[in-house]
Amino acid sequence: MQRSEITIDLGAVRHNVRRLLDAAAGAEVWAVVKADGYGHGATDVAGAALEAGATTLAVATVAEALSLRDTHREARTLVMGPTDDDERRVAADARLELVIADGRAPSGIPVHLKLDTGMGRWGVSELPEPGSGVVGLMSHLATADTDPAFAETQTRRFGEAVAPYRDRFTCHLANSAAALRLPLTVFDAVRCGVAVYGLSPFGTDPAEDGLRPVLAWRSELAQVKQLREGESTGYGRRFIAGRPTWIGIVPVGYADGFRRDLTGTEILVGGERRRVVGTISMDALAVELPRALPIGTAVTLVGDGILLEEHARVASTINYELATRINAVPTRARRVVTDAGPR
Repeated sequence: MQRSEITIDLGAVRHNVRRLLDAAAGAEVWAVVKADGYGHGATDVAGAALEAGATTLAVATVAEALSLRDTHREARTLVMGPTDDDERRVAADARLELVIADGRAPSGIPVHLKLDTGMGRWGVSELPEPGSGVVGLMSHLATADTDPAFAETQTRRFGEAVAPYRDRFTCHLANSAAALRLPLTVFDAVRCGVAVYGLSPFGTDPAEDGLRPVLAWRSELAQVKQLREGESTGYGRRFIAGRPTWIGIVPVGYADGFRRDLTGTEILVGGERRRVVGTISMDALAVELPRALPIGTAVTLVGDGILLEEHARVASTINYELATRINAVPTRARRVVTDAGPR
């Protein structure tokens, strides 16, 4: 049997990119497809994003960029993470663009100078005079999803630093949260990751910002049993039945990306919301049932109204982390790409 099935809706990707283009109000949308497209499949997502109007792909490493080149040979691709001399030579041959966070721009390759305006991570403290090969100036927002006031401070710092160069270089600052709700952060381009996948950068329902989730994850009941009062399920006896209780066993666990700290979250079983109980193990989880249900009853872990944002709140994390941890390798799950949306 298939342990689970992961469905990727490329129509939703295109919808989300168009929504971001509307929000960007004339600025370019650059689709961030690092970490295998946040676990959604970088090559497929990149193609849909470009079709919908994204002009540039952004990744974290040269290796990620090279993996896209077989399919997206002509796509403008930006590597945002640090690179060494060997990687820079490869990047030049592959016609990639690099982010430079230490001010030392290599020759023979287009680069984007990164200014640290408040993230306290990658970037120079003061913007040097841009030399030859520089095509972009950028920074990164630390609190666009949580503290708009500090995001405005960063925006002001960035705006002041790039003001002398606005007519010469592409200036880009905004991420998904900023593109959707902070129009003053939008310069010449917005770099959007999580919103491309229909995930909320604010941890709320994506529909509030006009986004459609791209990923759905489904399985089925592999076993159904009734616990007597005082009996338990799973390691550590974390769930002990206080009365006769039906439970279903789903063949998905933390090795598949359904984390151990998701005990207590809700999933759909036969179309009804039901609570995950007991300790989630490597290859299985238990769910409390209202009654005996047939083996093979459909289970939705993500999708059909079950949001990654809900699971993230239970696990005290963010939807980004949950999405990137879903294990879509063929030995664990079947991956299906659908493409029914408008082009």
